[in-house]
Amino acid sequence: MNSDWHYWYPLLVIVSLLLSHTYSLPEKVSTSLSSGLISMANSYRTVYAFAREMHPKTVKTDIQYGTAGFRTKATNLGYVMYRMGLLAVLRARYKRATIGVMITASHNPEPDNGVKLVDPMGEMLEQSWEKWATKFANVGDDQLEETINEIIKEYDIPMTDRVEIVVGKDTRPSSPSLAKSLTDGVLALSGKPVDYGIVTTPQLHYFVVCKNTNRKYGEPTEEGYYTKLTKAFKKLRGETYTNGSYKNRLLYDGANGVGAKKIKYFQELLGNSMKIQMYNDAIIGSGKLNYMCGADYVKSQQKFPTGVPVETNVRCCSVDGDADRLIYYYMDENNGFHLMDGDRMATLIASYLKEILEKTELDLNLGLVQTAYANGASTEYISKKLQVPVACVSTGVKHLHHKALDYDIGVYFEANGHGTVIFSQNAKDKLRETAKNNSISEERRQAAEALLNLIDLINETVGDAISDMLLIETILHAKGWDIQQWESAYTDLPNRLMKVTVQDRNVITTTDAERICVTPEGLQAEIDALVAKFDKGRSFVRPSGTEDIVRVYAEAATREQADELALQVAKKVYEMAGGAGDSPQLN
Repeated sequence: MNSDWHYWYPLLVIVSLLLSHTYSLPEKVSTSLSSGLISMANSYRTVYAFAREMHPKTVKTDIQYGTAGFRTKATNLGYVMYRMGLLAVLRARYKRATIGVMITASHNPEPDNGVKLVDPMGEMLEQSWEKWATKFANVGDDQLEETINEIIKEYDIPMTDRVEIVVGKDTRPSSPSLAKSLTDGVLALSGKPVDYGIVTTPQLHYFVVCKNTNRKYGEPTEEGYYTKLTKAFKKLRGETYTNGSYKNRLLYDGANGVGAKKIKYFQELLGNSMKIQMYNDAIIGSGKLNYMCGADYVKSQQKFPTGVPVETNVRCCSVDGDADRLIYYYMDENNGFHLMDGDRMATLIASYLKEILEKTELDLNLGLVQTAYANGASTEYISKKLQVPVACVSTGVKHLHHKALDYDIGVYFEANGHGTVIFSQNAKDKLRETAKNNSISEERRQAAEALLNLIDLINETVGDAISDMLLIETILHAKGWDIQQWESAYTDLPNRLMKVTVQDRNVITTTDAERICVTPEGLQAEIDALVAKFDKGRSFVRPSGTEDIVRVYAEAATREQADELALQVAKKVYEMAGGAGDSPQLN
């Protein structure tokens, strides 16, 4: 029936119209129509009726599916959620697999919300389908039917398969109503929504992979997630909770979000092996989500979040609103703030993995993936000191994740603290063989076993703040390091991030992993001229994936130079790329 969809649809419409009134079908017609056809007619009547009556398009301006899905004011997302429910079912039927949908705006303010689709192996939605997501969200109500027909025909999607759509949401007040709109869309195309309630984004990715691997990756439950990670952590830590300069105490900023809620379960299972002191927990406090707290606030403002006590040289960390980003930091004796961002975590993880891998004597290639936001000092340290291959890709987890698959062990992190490690099947098979091989040295077997436990500790599906935190704590414990020793590996170049509001972000286009600006013509030449004036200067610009702003990054030999370079580049962007509002100024 699928290939003749456009022929069958008029009949379905007729049947649906009859079914929508009190009329009875003539007995001969009724008996000649299969129950399946009536069911389909009911289904598609529901699709368009709901679109027009319950979830009409309420916003005239278009919205674009970017690297983080859709994000905007929650009040503008009702109809978008419904349509993403439809698209999720179509994607699941096309892939013949479970698809995930996460309702969150991550580190954005509480009034915002968003939605993103998760592909079968935990990846972000395939890029070729992003255009469909954008189209579904923006077409008029009277064009939705045509758009659904179009995608069904293009991909020859079987419309009779019963598919599961895994749904999760963060703690925002708007999330429950938006989840209802999404579920309406799933049910309208006869999909089966599986609502996990309030979960972290990484948990949602984990559930999707568990279901699509028939539980080989783990149990698709919250309990299964907690158990897998904490069991691996305890095996790696052993019975000695402190080691050298390492102390098992950590101050944890939950950003007044889902990360605050879920860390409690970890603390119960970890017991005395890890002492986590939690702050910014809106569940028992009064703080707002991401307001003056969380990973993005600490990274961008480079200061302690509200609510976390300042103790000299004590290890602290912050997660963001949906717990997929992690940042470490501390305050020194002179009240100097020290940030340990994604670059620092990537170098620590890569160095530790290389150390253990060498003990196994296995021929596995280890690589690290960064974006242009990576501090130049970290890139130099990784490539020259650690001698680990480094690749640079465009901003966005999907780009880093894809590139990391090129390695047997691929480490990827964005400077904002979003990242993880991926192990190839070849690596896992060789490690299992080595761990069981009694003909080799005990050191080799133990090293292989340690890497296998690390694999269980790591959420390979996506950046996971809590999993990454447990990984960092494992490595620091193994090395016997405090946070100052971790930081001493290399010295960051001072850097500055700025945002420039523009009339249309699409006027900025880039190449070479976003390090070179192509349009507007002449802007890159101006940036190059500015960079040349500063010692160890580097700067680039890129458009936001979700809003009309241009992001400016600059680094230089001193803090003052980095700030000045960022400001001058921001002003050039404002001047040449259609700046809106006030001219850029340093905060």
